[in-house]
Order: sequence, then structure tokens, then C-alpha cells
Amino acid sequence: MDTLSMRAVAAALHVARSLGLRCDDQPEVVADGSNVLVHLKPASVVARVATTTALVRKPAQWWLALDLDIAGYLAAAQFPVVPPSRELPPGPHLHDGLTLTFWEFVEHDRAYVADAAEVGPFLRELHAVLRGYRGSLKRLSPFAEIPQWLDEIASWNVLDNADLAMLRRGFSVVAAGIDALRLPEQPLHGDAHKKNLLKTAKGLVWTDFEDACSGPVEWDVACFIRTSGEPKEAALAAYGDRLDPVSLDPFFAARDLQGAVWGAILTTRLPDRRERAAEWLAVARSRYGHL
Repeated sequence: MDTLSMRAVAAALHVARSLGLRCDDQPEVVADGSNVLVHLKPASVVARVATTTALVRKPAQWWLALDLDIAGYLAAAQFPVVPPSRELPPGPHLHDGLTLTFWEFVEHDRAYVADAAEVGPFLRELHAVLRGYRGSLKRLSPFAEIPQWLDEIASWNVLDNADLAMLRRGFSVVAAGIDALRLPEQPLHGDAHKKNLLKTAKGLVWTDFEDACSGPVEWDVACFIRTSGEPKEAALAAYGDRLDPVSLDPFFAARDLQGAVWGAILTTRLPDRRERAAEWLAVARSRYGHL
């Protein structure tokens, strides 16, 4: 772990103990990427600490509060999600310049990877329940944030000026393609890939609503299909709604462009992501480098 991740673990321990939770001195780091997830054993509490995301999402507490609000809404509707903690005030909490939230620890099979036949209909069910959500959402925020992210990282020496300009051109092209479709919009998960599903004894549950936004369901469906590892036609059929496959194309392009920018951001903390980030960037150059 780098210094930021170690600060995240320390912040989780400090805030949890200040609220009266008894936990081990060496908690389990469940994930360390966009955020740090810490299981505060032996309690059934997981801390989510904004790390990489907080470098470009400011204030981070807005996004973590959104995550809690959406999950809380779904849990109240008896929809299968990882719920906010009931053992501690879920937050968001601030400590040492970091923002964190607390969640219920859910026992799950960490080796299990859901297939498209499971994820597709479950995503459609999620969309049906989310239509009743009345909270404030930004429109397609994981994509719409790209210009802001590029402005933020311009001084980081992660991307050269030519690539920064290329990505901005790509954003303009893709955004225009999405807007031209004039599709119906509703609340979305925002990052609806199979790694944001946990296999529990009672079945699958959704998690990680930090990217929740409003927009066409095609955004979530494109994410699901792109990460399913299965043929596009089979994954789309699993979702079950009669979406026009052609209407998905701008959303595939949007996810790819988001991947190129987010990949560059991740490499500032996670050297093992550099190869994948370079692949995403190569795709973007092939599409927008000549514009």
C-alpha cells in the first residue's frame, strides 16, 4: 500500500473507534483501487474511504453521500443491495483530509463471477426499482466529468498535451452522439459491471452506487455488456428489454473514453494498471487522434 492507502486504513480505524466500535489493530483491506475498502474485524462493518476518486471528485463527501442514499433507498425497498451500516452512523465522516462511510459486511463468495444470464435480468430489475428514486442526480456523471478530470490532471504529467487535446475532442464527439439520440432517461447504477455484484447465500446483491446518475438505461447496459466477457447479442438478450443495438454504440464509445481517462488517473497510484491504461489510450488515439 502507498501512503494514501495507509492513511485511509488509519482513518477508518480512528473514526470507527471514536464511535465506540471494537476492532482489530490489523483490519482486512478488501480492496485498494478507486477507493480503499476495509473490513473492521471482528465487527460486521466495512469502511469505504475515498482515495483515488477523491483526487478528482471534490468534495468527495458528495459522492459518498450519494452512494449511501441510493443504497439506503434500495434497502428500504427490500431490493438486494449491500446496505449502509446499522452498527455505526454510516456517514460520510471526515478525518485526516479523507472522507469515509460505513457499510454492513456481507458474507459472499469472493471467487464467484456472475454470468450475463444472471446479471442482465437483475440489472433490469434494478432499473425498475430505481425509477422511484427522487434524490438529486447528475446527468451521466461518470462520462460528463471527463472534461473536469482532464483539467485536474493536466498538471500531473500523466498525459501529454496532445493526448489531453485528443481526449477532449473525443468527449465532444461522443457527447454529441449521445445527445442526438434523445433517449428516455431515469436513475441509473452508473457502474453496472459484474464486479459490483456479490454472491451471497441468498443470491446476488448490488453494491457501489458512487457513480449513480441519471441518463438512458443504455449507459448501464453498455457497461454490463462491455464487461460481461460474452457476445454482445447474448448479453443484450439477457437484459431482456428491446433496446436498439445501434443505440448502444455511443455508450460503448463513452465507456471506452471514460476508461482511457480513469486509467490514466489510476496509474498515478497503481503502477500495475499502466499496461491496461495504455491499451485504453491506444483505442482513444485510434478513434480521435486524427480529428
